[in-house]
Amino acid sequence: MAHKMITVISREDIARRVAELGEEITAHYHGQPLVVVCVLKGAFLFYADLVRHIRTPMEMDFVRLSSYGSGTSRGRQAVFTKDMEVDVDGKHVLLVEDIVDTGRSAEFLLHVLEKRGAASLKICSFVDKSERREVSLKVDFAGFPIQKGFIVGYGMDYAEQYRELDAVYELVPE
Repeated sequence: MAHKMITVISREDIARRVAELGEEITAHYHGQPLVVVCVLKGAFLFYADLVRHIRTPMEMDFVRLSSYGSGTSRGRQAVFTKDMEVDVDGKHVLLVEDIVDTGRSAEFLLHVLEKRGAASLKICSFVDKSERREVSLKVDFAGFPIQKGFIVGYGMDYAEQYRELDAVYELVPE
């Protein structure tokens, strides 16, 4: 199926907002050590750009989730396909997501990190699709609110394609 791509967020807007988020995060943590966790695969470009703008001591780690279940979004269970290596006990943790929509994956990760003894937990998401939220969850540092549309680029994909794009596009069937 052919798709048309409509620009939703330009490369320049991304660069500006990522720098602003880095400043907000730096101000929030006031130089306190931080563990910054990238949720793979989608957040990897955002994460790489973001951590270069955060001015506080940090450890970096990565996690990847997969879900299984009935094939629908409701009732699916999340499992780690790549777990973290850094111990978060007593540390401030910032979870970096590409997009938070239903909130179920982020909720699962927050619950796990809380059980592992994190001193504090915050979420930074490149895209916040709050109208699709199925759980009560707050994105503490939100890049761009987007209400609708299937988006790709800047790490986000469709069938493992388009992650490499330096802007965000809505993918529209032709």
